[in-house]
Amino acid sequence: MPENREQTNDAKQPDDIIAQGSGKVSFKDIAAAKQGQARETLIAALVAHMTLSEKVEQMTGSTPLPGMLLRYNAFTYDSGANARLGIPAIKFTDGPRGIALNRSTCFPCSMARGASWDPDLEERIGDAMGVEARAQGANFFGGVCINVLRHPAWGRAQETYGEDQCLLGAMGAALVRGAQRHVMACVKHFAANSIENTRFYVDVRMDARTLREVYLPHFRKCVDAGAAAVMSAYNTLNGAPCGQNRRLLRDILKKEWDFDGLVMSDFIFGVKNGRAAALGGLDIEMPCSIHYGGNLKKLVREGEVPGLAIDEAVTRILRQKARFANVGEPERYKRTAVACDAHQQLALEAAEKGLVLLKNQDNALPLDRGGLRNIAVFGALADMENIGDRGSSSAYPPKVITPLQGIKQAAGPGIHVEYESGGKSARVRRMAAECDVAIIVAGCTWRDEGEGSLSFLPGGDRTSLLLDKAQEKLIHTAAAAAPRTIVILQGGSAFIMENWIEDADAALMAWYPGMMGGRAIGKVLFGDAEPGGRLPLTIPRSQAQLPPFPNRARRVRYGYFHGYKLCDQRNHEPRFPFGHGLGYTTFEYANLQMSKKEFRPDERITLSLDVTNTGARAGDDVAQIYIGYRGSKVERPVRELKAFARTALEPGQTRTLHFEIDPPDLAYYNTDQQRWHIEEIVYQVFAGRSSAAQDLALRDMFRIMGE
Repeated sequence: MPENREQTNDAKQPDDIIAQGSGKVSFKDIAAAKQGQARETLIAALVAHMTLSEKVEQMTGSTPLPGMLLRYNAFTYDSGANARLGIPAIKFTDGPRGIALNRSTCFPCSMARGASWDPDLEERIGDAMGVEARAQGANFFGGVCINVLRHPAWGRAQETYGEDQCLLGAMGAALVRGAQRHVMACVKHFAANSIENTRFYVDVRMDARTLREVYLPHFRKCVDAGAAAVMSAYNTLNGAPCGQNRRLLRDILKKEWDFDGLVMSDFIFGVKNGRAAALGGLDIEMPCSIHYGGNLKKLVREGEVPGLAIDEAVTRILRQKARFANVGEPERYKRTAVACDAHQQLALEAAEKGLVLLKNQDNALPLDRGGLRNIAVFGALADMENIGDRGSSSAYPPKVITPLQGIKQAAGPGIHVEYESGGKSARVRRMAAECDVAIIVAGCTWRDEGEGSLSFLPGGDRTSLLLDKAQEKLIHTAAAAAPRTIVILQGGSAFIMENWIEDADAALMAWYPGMMGGRAIGKVLFGDAEPGGRLPLTIPRSQAQLPPFPNRARRVRYGYFHGYKLCDQRNHEPRFPFGHGLGYTTFEYANLQMSKKEFRPDERITLSLDVTNTGARAGDDVAQIYIGYRGSKVERPVRELKAFARTALEPGQTRTLHFEIDPPDLAYYNTDQQRWHIEEIVYQVFAGRSSAAQDLALRDMFRIMGE
């Protein structure tokens, strides 16, 4: 990865520096050296000069636990400062929704941004987050969460981008690229972390193919994008806690993937045994010394942990500190950049592009101001600053625009907007009968889902995928009297809607839309912006369309299929398929072309298709490419996402989109040979607007010949 402002021309040669001062090397010399062998030589010299205490300090967080309990990320969590050698501290801040320090920009939650299917937008968001981190003294960003949404009841669903590893990898890598213009980025939680209530101790069991093909590919994409760090997960994987899982951390991540960054523990409970963690490949225990620190020094002195393991960890830490020592754009790191107008506008754009129009019967949306006099808005969430979880992903923006505020702003002075929380049924019926359109805002808050592993805390995994009975009753009551009913949903994941979806003329998934979410909702309702989102998950009709979710068990087994792939395997039709999303214009797909029909395993598969806006409005659409495996020797998905592209088109405009697929991305993991295998079979191509068969009208096939 290119490094900004690298001081390479006038840097001293490594041997010259080592020769000075009786072999002493300063960190400043390392940071000034050119990346590569010159820098590695200096790092080795510095590590050799360090005392054991100094080395272990690099591997141990220095934040007292009481400080964390005041407010998570009220300040940076530091590790590894060394004044004698001039080594700077890692200064950690969290933030899937925005930098957790002070009054930073709160972007829509990661699931909402996953619904944008827009890696370019996510890279710009990463850039903004990186700037706000540096402006507030941080140099390490822990907000790249890419765990698989295996089941929509997972409490931290909102922190990830969806259920599919192709989408997860593309969006996570984009956030890494954007943030790392300014700070080190940490990708988490490695791996198989998809249950909240038992995350500290659950043993997740799965076979090698499931691990390799479902739960790791998106991490590999982020590593290949140059991520500086990976955070291990709390849970156990196949009998070994992730924070000390040698197979996961050393064999796969560091050796097989050639990851040269550092591995950090999840906080407090992320390390179970100091010796096993050091031997297993964990480089830093955060946020303080529990199993490392003095205990780790003792283990080294007693011969339980070899010095080479310590030196390797310290080398990795210093390598990343040096890599980012001169990266950035200092002129941008002013406090005025935090939650600045440009970043708020970026949050608004993200909210608009993430709003998914699920249903729009008889063109109930967009609303026509000229034909409206009275709007009735219902639901407690309409008048609530509902931006998501209050755990480690918390954000503290300077303001939040609620849906009610956004609707009033968009409606303008000529339309009367009346509000009722929903508790008074008689008033709901009267308002609904007298209005031109009823808008109900329903869904979840941080009390229903989020980071909440301790039983006495709110949040955690969701207890139900249904709206609560009061919200369902509100929808029924309003819809029975109103001439038109719009339901807006807020939450981090899917809802089962069968009890009320037929009552709604239109339904809009708004997720946790960030500080500008209310404005985005208002603009989309009135057609001032397109509902740009496409589902990053499957919305089922019932629990029967989902995998099991034993979120109180101490041991669970993850199968190979979930989400749309499970529905395809079982021939189930979900309520709304993965990739689904309507807009205010129409699109036509045509002319699927492939460069040829046979490829070698070392050749990229190239294809193209034409997308035409056949409607009267400008709009965006997301073209999706799925691949099926005809005649595979192993059980594989009916089809799975392998490429996508978001495109904006004016009315009548046609654009040709080009896609590339790497044959290794079509391989399966051969468990007998313990290697990836690209089959010499026919591969089916499906192109269209969602994972549903009826939305994939363009089809073709190709072969890969001779591995």
